Amino acid sequence: MDSENKEFTRSMGGRVYDDQNSITTYGNEYTIMSDAHLFEKMAHFNRERIPERIVHAKGGGAHGVFTLTRDMSEFTDADMFCGVGKQTEMLARFSTVSGERGSADTKRDPRGFALKFYTREGNYDIVCNDTPVFFVRDAIKFPDFIHSQKRNPVTNLPDMNAYWDFLSLTPESMHQVMRLMSDNGTPDGFRHMDGFGNHTFMWYKKDGSYVWVKYTFKSLQGIKNLTDKEAVRLAGENPDYAVQDLYDHIKAGDFPAWDMYVQILTPEQAKDYRYDIFEVTKEIYEEDYPLIKVGRFVLNRIPTDFFTEIEQAAFCPGNMVNGIGPSPDKMLNARMVFYSDTQRYRLGVNFEQLPTNKPKNMVMNYQRDGKMAVDNPKQPFPNYFPNSFGGVKPNPTGTPPPIYTCGYVKNYPMPVKPIDFEQPRRFYEKMTEKEKMNTVNNICGSLGQAIERIQYRQCALFFITSPDLGAKVANQLGLNLNKVIYLAGLSQEERVKRTSAREWLKINTRKVFDIVIKY
Repeated sequence: MDSENKEFTRSMGGRVYDDQNSITTYGNEYTIMSDAHLFEKMAHFNRERIPERIVHAKGGGAHGVFTLTRDMSEFTDADMFCGVGKQTEMLARFSTVSGERGSADTKRDPRGFALKFYTREGNYDIVCNDTPVFFVRDAIKFPDFIHSQKRNPVTNLPDMNAYWDFLSLTPESMHQVMRLMSDNGTPDGFRHMDGFGNHTFMWYKKDGSYVWVKYTFKSLQGIKNLTDKEAVRLAGENPDYAVQDLYDHIKAGDFPAWDMYVQILTPEQAKDYRYDIFEVTKEIYEEDYPLIKVGRFVLNRIPTDFFTEIEQAAFCPGNMVNGIGPSPDKMLNARMVFYSDTQRYRLGVNFEQLPTNKPKNMVMNYQRDGKMAVDNPKQPFPNYFPNSFGGVKPNPTGTPPPIYTCGYVKNYPMPVKPIDFEQPRRFYEKMTEKEKMNTVNNICGSLGQAIERIQYRQCALFFITSPDLGAKVANQLGLNLNKVIYLAGLSQEERVKRTSAREWLKINTRKVFDIVIKY
């Protein structure tokens, strides 16, 4: 039966109306919890494998301390950002994204950069990557993205057709693709890479004022990357290269450190900015809103037991404290829910009672029992609210300010537009000639393993990003540049149609490609 005649259903048989756009408020702002398909899809995805993390399975971490060097109390009531010199215990975990626990540290892959701050007000997690942007901007696409990066379910082998098929069908991924295929895609260990909070967050005060912030962590060790050949060599010689490098330097007293910076925008500035600051495939340029140094964290202690301190560490961008809140970022809204959901599956419903996750302040609520409930609550009140026996009550002080929204609730699409190629184009154009050559070589080494029609579809996106880049990739892969230019001139919908298996034989017979097209 043709795929066009098969109906996409949910697990219980109900029809799926849209699998590319989650339900949000007007303008692609806040994700709606009543999107049952999104929640079912993510909940199933979170439970696909045990016991390792589904994403970011391979990594290492260490303990440290964050020291505030600039008081930020004019912007936020968060205790850890108020009072110069204040120190906060913290935990960092670095990782690759798509590999299993036994995979190589030097694989071309984004790197996770997760931070847990044990503040006086509770745990605050900043879950970062080593790039300022991401592949997709709607969480409903995330399971499919990860599936395309993982092993083929039939052969259990890496599959470059799946890898590039998904990316070429998801043009908003281009900015992250460019960064991944550059020398930045293979950092020289964890110590020599920066971290980025990716999302935009709210900093607010109890008077109702607020600003939008983005986090950047700059490595004091400097940025160092491996060439593709060096990364492949190290993958064979020492698959644990990055973890060992981190631990060896800490044991030797050469403590790695990162400076924390923020970019701050008022609500008015956010409205007027040329890019959507709540869209995770975009970055805010430093020349527009300079980095403000806030503090520094230093990693000074390796774990005494990897499993209890690092493997069981549970991070979630929804772990916030007073003075810090979310933004209308579709990816952030979903991650705030699903990260904790996957930890409950992976570690158990009481994962927050494990020492590595337990906050420093007193926890008092009405949650009881469940598997592995090891922390006796010692609270002489019942397990329900409201009650008249002196139980704890919510404190409305410091509630995040309300954000106005209006319009219909539905599956709003986020169509690909020319602006989606501006930032990857700039990233490529700022490269040196050597960096451009390395990027082209890295692309072709990977894309060259995919079938022809997928090569053409992706190469057309490279051509849209930069004619120079597209031509170089086409030349190295032996593709017909006229075909690439033709496909680049189509809409994404038409380009996908023309490169479908059914249409590909037809397009190859057209004489239009015999004409030399100037670009």
